[in-house]
Formats: sequence, C-alpha cells, structure tokens
Amino acid sequence: MLSDSDRIFTNLYGIADWRLAAAKGRGDWDGTAGFIAKGRDWVVEQVKASGLRGRGGAGFPTGLKWSFMPKASDGRPHYLVVNADESEPGTCKDRDIIRHDPQKLIEGCLIASFAMGAHAAYIYIRGEFINEARQLQAAIDEAYEAGLLGKNAAGSGWDFDLYLHRGAGAYICGEETALIESLEGKKGMPRLKPPFPAAVGLYGCPTTVNNVESIAVVPTILRRGPDWFAKLGRPKNSGTKVFCISGHVNRPCNVEEEMGIPLRELIERHAGGVRGGWDNLLAVIPGGSSVPLLPKSICDTVLMDFDSLREARSGLGTAAVIVMDKSTDVIKAIARLARFYKHESCGQCTPCREGTGWMWRVMERMVQGRAEPDEIDTLEQVTRQVEGHTICALGDAAAWPIQGLIRHFRPEMEARIAACKAARQTGGAAPARMAAE
Repeated sequence: MLSDSDRIFTNLYGIADWRLAAAKGRGDWDGTAGFIAKGRDWVVEQVKASGLRGRGGAGFPTGLKWSFMPKASDGRPHYLVVNADESEPGTCKDRDIIRHDPQKLIEGCLIASFAMGAHAAYIYIRGEFINEARQLQAAIDEAYEAGLLGKNAAGSGWDFDLYLHRGAGAYICGEETALIESLEGKKGMPRLKPPFPAAVGLYGCPTTVNNVESIAVVPTILRRGPDWFAKLGRPKNSGTKVFCISGHVNRPCNVEEEMGIPLRELIERHAGGVRGGWDNLLAVIPGGSSVPLLPKSICDTVLMDFDSLREARSGLGTAAVIVMDKSTDVIKAIARLARFYKHESCGQCTPCREGTGWMWRVMERMVQGRAEPDEIDTLEQVTRQVEGHTICALGDAAAWPIQGLIRHFRPEMEARIAACKAARQTGGAAPARMAAE
C-alpha cells in the first residue's frame, strides 16, 4: 500500500482549497526556477531516470517522448499540448486533478514546455467539463497574476504562456493527432504518421502531446528525485498511478496507489470490495473500455501495471477499473461498448467505419441469441481485420473488448444461442435474461 508520504496528489478529494495559496502550502511551485536553471537536458534526463510512462493509456516512456523534440529551433516555435479530453468510458482521474490540484498541472506545463523548448502550451479540455474548465482557467489566471506564467515565468528567465481550449466532446479527439487537428479548428480526424508531431505537429511545428496526469506528476518527481519515483512500483512500471474504480463495488472511487498493486487488493482496500463479496465477481475491465475484460480467475492474482496486464492479454490503459458482478449480462455490456465505438468512429478508415457498425450489429444479435455458433468465429475474424488496420487506435479499441468477450466468455455466448434456438423450435418463451431486454 502506498504511504501517505509518497502521494503526489495530496488534494485529490478536494478536502483542502484548490487555489494558489493553498497549493503553495502543499509544496507546489517550490524551487521551480531552480529546476529550469539546470537546463533542458537535465529536466529530460530526470524524467527518463524516473521511469515515468505516459498515463493517458499508451504507456510510452515520457522522457523519451520529450527527447524526440528538436534540440534547436529551425525558426518554428515548439508547442506542448496537454490532453485533458478524458473521454474513455470509466475514466475520471484527470477531471479530479483539474478540480482539486490544478496548480500541479500548470507548474508541470511550464517545466515540460521548457524541457522541449516551448514558449507556449495548450490544454485541450473536454467540452462537457464546464465547471472544470472554469476552475482551471481561474487557476491559470491566478498563476499569471502571481508572475508564475507569462514573461519571466516564476522568475526563471523563461517566457511562457498557457492557453485553455475547450473541445466539443468527440472521443476521437483523445487521439493526439486528431486533437491537434481540432485545436487548429478543423474536424477532429487522425493524421497519418509519419510525420510525427515532434516533427510536424500543431500549426506544422514541433509538438508533444501528453496526458494531464503525465504532466502533473513531473514537478514532484524533480523535487523528490527520480530515484524516489523509480523505487515505487515494479521495474519498468514505476511510480504512482491514479486508479478509477467504478461498477459493482461498495465504494466507487479514485485513488492514487503504487503501480503493480494486485487488482484484488486495490478493489478490496479502497473500493470496499465487490458488491456481494469477491466470489460474486464475474469480470473486470482493468483499464477503461478499450481494453479486453478479464474473468475472475485472472483477477484473483493479476497486478495492476502495464506489463502484467499485457501478459494477461489486456492492458492498464487509463487505469479505469470497471467491476462487473454476476448480475451482469456480460454480452450486453460488451455490445454497449461496441455501440459506443461505432458512434465515435470518425469514419476516415474503411475498416473502422464499416467494421464498427458491423461488429455492433452482430453483437446485438448475440445479446438476443439470434445467431449461429459459427458466427462467433466470424465475429472474431472481423475484429482481427479491423485491429491494426486503421490510422489510429480506435479500431483496436473497438475490437479488443469483443476479443476479450470471446476469449473468456465464449461458452456463455454459445449457451445463449442454443437456448434461443431451443425456444424457437419449441415455441416457448425466450430465456428470462433475453426476455427482459
């Protein structure tokens, strides 16, 4: 269990004031100019040494990503873009950071932008986050008034401006290049890569896109040292992480914990356990709706970090833990996710545009049992044709939940089809769960 002394987000629950004076009392903005005085390379190397991996879902090493930015300007400005879109179902961590600890994010933006040679950064916030956007703008205004942003930001000698941009609520704009397109005023549709944003990003200039949590933890890492952060968690899966626990638990919550904590311990210690007890658990989606679910047999022992969950053929993603007990119609749950990804596809790639709709329609028939057993194999084959064949990862996100369902709950799918067929042949009623649909 993570000790209180190792927590980064000390006001995650909003018990204390979020404003600048209170944030400074919690240690924010302490020695910021001194970090910048040590130079760009020092900051990047400290982040690399900490082992910090992106907290937005992909888990790419943050310091390495920063190092891709050009060392010297060719005349074009450099930009940092912070992804505060947070549209992944089950994910609710970034909004709490913005609500209750916004100065950590703002200070992180200054330090990260300096490390990448950027004099300006944009925070792209989800359109539905109305109150969060107002509060974050108020926090930015406070930082400007205190001289922490603008000319000679925080007395560092570095000029830095921070802008807040509200999106329009499109899931696809969580993808970094679609976010950049939207920020430029165009329709949010992913770009082909290469060129990568570090070479040609916002307004055709070198750009790095990072998640809110990835940026917000950086000042604390520099203050406490990369070795402190690296010793938390497991090798290559270091540090702390804000986990979002929802679904059939007694106390849904956000909690900052050490990477690599066992899933069962995370749920029982912080969320009051599964509703009806651990033996009532059916499955867990461990990292937001885009990763494959895991049955109870795997949940008993799996660790919550990037590599452990990849070995279990799932993923940490955004660490949004969605718990499903045995009352769940797991086929219907995955069909609902299939509908979501169909709706959110930008339509640019044929496999995604056509495949998401096809997968959803077949899943709806699976929910009702109006299918043939061999269609399960056909459905799985179509997910493979979508996965890895699109410009961005939305095709993968649509395919993986269905693959997880087939991998772990195929007998339930076959039983429903058989029960529906038997009901049709005898002229009887459909099974109770289907009749309730």
